[in-house]
Parts: sequence; C-alpha cells; structure tokens
Amino acid sequence: MKWVMILSNHEIEGEDFIRIIKAEGRKFCIIKDNGRFYATQPRCPHAGADLSSGWCKNGKLICSFHRYQYDLKTGDGAEGQGDYLKTYPLEVREDGIYIGLKERWKLLKRILRL
Repeated sequence: MKWVMILSNHEIEGEDFIRIIKAEGRKFCIIKDNGRFYATQPRCPHAGADLSSGWCKNGKLICSFHRYQYDLKTGDGAEGQGDYLKTYPLEVREDGIYIGLKERWKLLKRILRL
C-alpha cells in the first residue's frame, strides 16, 4: 500500500468539513466529522452526485441529491438502498493526513497474471 499525504496540519484545523481532494490523479471525498477523518469515493453511487455538497448526521454521510445515506466507517448504504461507498484507509500523522492507496503497478501485475 502506498501512503500519500492529502492534507497538512493547517488544512485540518477548525470546523468539520466535507471536501473533494485530488491525489495521485484521482479524486476522493475527505470528511471531518466530530473531529474524526474519513475518505470515500467522490460521487454518490446512486445517481453520481458530488458528495462534497452533502452533510453528516449520526455517523452517516448524506447525499444532497436524493438523501441517500452511507455509514462513514464502512461505506454501507442505509437498509434498503442496496449500494455502498468505496472507503479508503487514512492515517493521522505528525505532519497531516495520509490516504492509503493500492499501488497500481502491483494491481496491474496481478491482473496480467490472471
């Protein structure tokens, strides 16, 4: 796994937030809710809405488009939705927040072996 810094310490101070961050040529939705950090895919799997326009409530990320709800820890959709968000591991380090990404070369090598 490759760890990439996505936010420095001065960028994570203050209020909770939901924002889109670009790293390694990809976009991620980064959420700070009640002082804890989460990372998901940037678009709602239901209708493709930008998740950064949503909000958090009771540990769930709520999509602003159709009000679909996703668990911040697991990415699971609410009961009956039948969908989920891809989530990514985060590490809070001394200098900021890092996201864990599968290394593309290793993934490509695995695919080519199949």
